[in-house]
Amino acid sequence: MTNITKKKEATSPKKKATAAGGPASSRKTDLLIVESPTKARTISKYLGKKFRVMASVGHIMDLPKSRIGIDFERGFKPEYIVIKGKAKILNEIKKAARESNKVYLAPDPDREGEAIAWHIAEALRGCDIHRVLLHEITEKGVREAMASPSAIDIQKVNAQQARRVLDRLVGYKISPLLWQKVRRGLSAGRVQSVAVRLICEREKEVLAFIPVEYWSIDAKLQGGNPPPFIAKLIQRRKITPLSPLIRGASNDSPPDKGELEGVEIHNQAESDAIV
Repeated sequence: MTNITKKKEATSPKKKATAAGGPASSRKTDLLIVESPTKARTISKYLGKKFRVMASVGHIMDLPKSRIGIDFERGFKPEYIVIKGKAKILNEIKKAARESNKVYLAPDPDREGEAIAWHIAEALRGCDIHRVLLHEITEKGVREAMASPSAIDIQKVNAQQARRVLDRLVGYKISPLLWQKVRRGLSAGRVQSVAVRLICEREKEVLAFIPVEYWSIDAKLQGGNPPPFIAKLIQRRKITPLSPLIRGASNDSPPDKGELEGVEIHNQAESDAIV
């Protein structure tokens, strides 16, 4: 016959607290995500051990490179995929988020940064997410920003999406035309093509320019008190001759000062005549 002895084991305070979700749960850190690894290291020094600071290293999602990635039938809806080489970073962020109480998203405070924050938030659905706008990387600036988190600005996200879709449409639709009409390897872009056009137009103006000789008259003036200075002749009075009748009417007649006109001096003879 086998005797079974029942023995009550004491539960340690540490285990009891863990089961109840007490002190062990509260030891979880908060997660802060920025774009730059250098920025992450700096901010980590400011916030201490209560925060884990990670870097997304820029965008984690973008349109695919192998196809246009835009659904024309659904309001130009973009198709986002994880950027090649960023899957490991995203998985590390997901793991850290599961181990954190709160997640603070602090990419740059512009439309690109807002899109990065939005993509990360989409990947971390179910987490307690807050948006933080860092305008200066100082301890005071970081702590003030962390004390007043906000929500993701969807209008900025939409602005970035519109910019990205336009870039893709121009690049993927016009570049093949350049390959057919000019030569392969050329590319078109929403900003690039306009900039090239402006440069070409300016170069045509330079090539069409015909140099013309011109002279200027400078006078070094010196008075009693002020220091001497250089004066340049830029305007002169256009003198209108008075009629003989007016000239003979009175010696007290005011002189005709005429209107101001610009000065164009084409050669030395004209310069000597003015001086």
